[in-house]
Amino acid sequence: MEQTYELRLYIAGKTQKSITALKNLQKYCEEDLNCQYTIEVIDLLEQPQLAEGDQILAVPTLVKKVPEPLRRIIGDLSNREKVLVGLDIRTKN
Repeated sequence: MEQTYELRLYIAGKTQKSITALKNLQKYCEEDLNCQYTIEVIDLLEQPQLAEGDQILAVPTLVKKVPEPLRRIIGDLSNREKVLVGLDIRTKN
């Protein structure tokens, strides 16, 4: 049985960087996670108190909650290899 990935993307408004990060994340998940994922988008302009719980220092930041270990990836997620390795979907070559 495949594990479901629980991902949380922190953004600050609908900036180009935030939109790009979300599009990239959705594309990678559709192509590599076989529908075994959930993405929660948290806009820190609307819910700033949520940044503290996941220790968010920059946006956009992607947090992989499940499966463990917890991972954080900062940026627009344009580097596919870095994102997939960071999420433990692929091993580093």
